[in-house]
Amino acid sequence: MKLNNSTVLQKEWWEKAGILLPQFDRNAMIAETKAAPEWVHFGAGNIFRIFPAALQQSLLERGLAKTGIIVAEGYDGDIIEKAFLPYDNLTLAVTLKADGGIEKRIIGSVAESLNLEKQEQFSALQAVFRSPSLNMASFTITEKGYNLRARSGEFFPDVQADFNTCNATSYMGKVAALLLERYKAGALPVSMVSMDNCSHNGDKLFAAVSAFVDQWTAKGFIDKGFAGYVRDAAKVAFPWSMIDKITPRPDEGVRKILEATGLEDTAGQITAKQTYIAPFVNAEETQYLVIEDAFPNGRPPLEKAGVLFTDKETVDKVEKMKVCTCLNPLHTSLAVFGCLLGYTKISDEMKDADLVKLIEIIGYKEGLPVAVNPGIISPKAFIDQVVQARLPNPFMPDTPQRIACDTSQKIPIRFGETIKAYLSSETLKIEDLRLIPLTLAAWLRYVLGVDDMGNAFTVSPDPLYESVFARVKHIKLGDTGGFHTALQPILSDHSIFAVNLYDAGLGGWVEDLFAELVADVGAVRKTLRKYVE
Repeated sequence: MKLNNSTVLQKEWWEKAGILLPQFDRNAMIAETKAAPEWVHFGAGNIFRIFPAALQQSLLERGLAKTGIIVAEGYDGDIIEKAFLPYDNLTLAVTLKADGGIEKRIIGSVAESLNLEKQEQFSALQAVFRSPSLNMASFTITEKGYNLRARSGEFFPDVQADFNTCNATSYMGKVAALLLERYKAGALPVSMVSMDNCSHNGDKLFAAVSAFVDQWTAKGFIDKGFAGYVRDAAKVAFPWSMIDKITPRPDEGVRKILEATGLEDTAGQITAKQTYIAPFVNAEETQYLVIEDAFPNGRPPLEKAGVLFTDKETVDKVEKMKVCTCLNPLHTSLAVFGCLLGYTKISDEMKDADLVKLIEIIGYKEGLPVAVNPGIISPKAFIDQVVQARLPNPFMPDTPQRIACDTSQKIPIRFGETIKAYLSSETLKIEDLRLIPLTLAAWLRYVLGVDDMGNAFTVSPDPLYESVFARVKHIKLGDTGGFHTALQPILSDHSIFAVNLYDAGLGGWVEDLFAELVADVGAVRKTLRKYVE
């Protein structure tokens, strides 16, 4: 059996395979969406395919929505060409439950998929942005998708080039150009909703768009009214949000389960830009999406699909609770130590008593005292669920190697915010932080690309890897002392740690921990056990 519009009509086969089909008229949905589009989503990756797309499917199946989602990919067009179009924009969503249950469902809420690397498809999206019916454009493009500058501080070449023309080629330049189309169509209202896993994501999106608007205005390419339009929250809103759903790369074990049903379309691929894709997506059952309720042109009734709408202050609290304390720091700690200790599954790490103690101390002891209680979700209960059910889920094929991607971009939020909270506290002492500094030292040890047994491994992609590795590449296992010269430029880098660790009183301590971690083969395990006990 293949996965496409024609085969899903063979309902008996899918039912026998235990795969749920969309319970709505998909052709009618596509026609309604083309006539009056309401929701555009940027970022066609796995999290979108199994979470926002599934939310809209829930509304469609209950008659609470008539239109679907137009998904646009501006970074890796291969996702559209290889994971959407061959399957008529259908995705097989596989939910892996902690109790061992597996739910298989075809998601059919995507009405159209566009590859923004192709000019004619970008033009099609421009037409969508001129539609009065459009009320939301959402994003899952990762935190680095909003970054306009290189490590040097200079704008990326494509961004700099886009400042000199409204015919944008960069991702964020195209987003700004789309808003320009909406402005020219009558300053139509819309909400630009970042759903990316980063702090104050709405502000990051606004800042990126504003950079182009300001340049174009200053150079006279557009009238000043466009800047006023983008900055008028009654016209263009940039709400904050918090998203949480662990979505690993397509898993070989899941592929075999699907293949055993007789489904042929199961093969995974790695695109040229290192995106892991397949006709299916696997993820955990637990999910949260909290969004600031700022939608000047209305929105889908997503609260009826489980989304929590609230005010900006509450979103901020939820986001800080999750990203800075209750999940993301634990994930990164497991990723770094997992790679060093030879693990390939997060769930297997949760059978390691030392690693469980590591994240329990980071979560409950070091993080929870500065976690803000948002009121709508309990921080303690959130960590309990993470430690006791989500991370140990043996059916979740998540890997420390995946989580270790872009660690340098994650550290400022996942650990830096806690460090800053300790520094500003009148009751907490910075020297009480023991295992957060150990994780920071372990990250530097990880960058060496040598595991605890002395074997080389491939470091996960990270935009700062080359510059950090250049500082420490001469260090070998068994070296003693003399690390300050190599580590000082890294540990004092505010962009990596959100603070200068020496000014924070932690720089020397991290240096000492690093020395212990590189002392010999087996030093990572020895040092970890020493400090968790």
